[in-house]
Amino acid sequence: MQKILHTPEGVRDIYNEECEKKLVLEKNLRQVLNSYGYRDIETPTFEFFDVFGSEMGTTPSRELYKFFDREGNTLVLRPDFTPSIARAASKYFMDEERPIRLCYLGNTFVNNSSYQGHLKETTQLGAELIGDGTAEADGEIIALVIATLLRAGLREFQISVGHADFFRALAEEAGLEEETASQLRELIENKNTFGVEKLLGEKKMAEEWKTLFMELPGLFGGREVLERALSMTKGRRASRAVERLLEVWELLQIYEMDRYVSFDLGLSGKYRYYTGVIFRGYTYGIGDAVVKGGRYDTLLSHFGKEAAAIGFVVVMDQLMNALSRQKIDILSEQGRYLILYRKENRREAIRKAMDYRRQGKFAELCLGEDLDRREQRALAQGQYAGIIKIGG
Repeated sequence: MQKILHTPEGVRDIYNEECEKKLVLEKNLRQVLNSYGYRDIETPTFEFFDVFGSEMGTTPSRELYKFFDREGNTLVLRPDFTPSIARAASKYFMDEERPIRLCYLGNTFVNNSSYQGHLKETTQLGAELIGDGTAEADGEIIALVIATLLRAGLREFQISVGHADFFRALAEEAGLEEETASQLRELIENKNTFGVEKLLGEKKMAEEWKTLFMELPGLFGGREVLERALSMTKGRRASRAVERLLEVWELLQIYEMDRYVSFDLGLSGKYRYYTGVIFRGYTYGIGDAVVKGGRYDTLLSHFGKEAAAIGFVVVMDQLMNALSRQKIDILSEQGRYLILYRKENRREAIRKAMDYRRQGKFAELCLGEDLDRREQRALAQGQYAGIIKIGG
């Protein structure tokens, strides 16, 4: 029988220092979520297919890992946490009228095409605020996102905020067909001005609408973008979306976190279940978002509970990459120490290690006669905050 040592495409092993860093980071970030009043929940790795069906507006069926149980039910590995949390909240908090704050950590599975270069199994940490449809909830979630990234060690990042109903309202008022609206939304989100112009040139549409849609790819920046958008949409449904963003901006100023936020009114979000404020978090060193989230006020109704909701996920793999490329040390607070000793000094060495561990430090014992050579090798690897020789 052939020995298989490699993993399938799209998944990988995480070991040694990288795994250690990931676990420490997860612990630190969960503490931030808990400090805001979010309580932990665990949902199954796989669910019934209908939890992630097309009517939920989640991952396309072709990208799901599907299989069958003994009874013939179609099951899927979760591609996204939000529908799972919505299902669980509807089951266990059906009659709860107060806001529900939940947080979680686990892996998701999406069968992406190999050319996309994305992992098919990723770790996500996130939080959901259910039962609160106010701007205060939007502000709290975005403030929590920022607090989480700061705790990770990032200092240079930006949260790009938009509103799912902004483009949707304009498209409906303009009478765009669904296919045209979908194409236009993608072009605007990608800031493809030439593509927008070409598409609109092929459609019969009032010049007023063409002019408005042509401006959308450039509507990103600070508060002035919201003021501009409000002047463009006055008297239209889309103006309510802008007014909501202005209120969120004021709340983030109170949190003293507004400097990390910009606005992008071309942002629409990957999932169709988004209904309001949406956002993504970016930092330098990687091209993909490290944080994604938004408001989904109708999703829980699919499970029988009428409740507004907003949440986010931190894509841990992307965050780890960003921290590595920015040379931010996750383990610096703990500190790993190597204690080299000879057999006749083991009592002293073991007591030293136990003392370090009581202080919350990582202490690794290494027995060996050639202590100098071991010390040189350890220094070359650069894995330790300190190296202690006993008996050398």
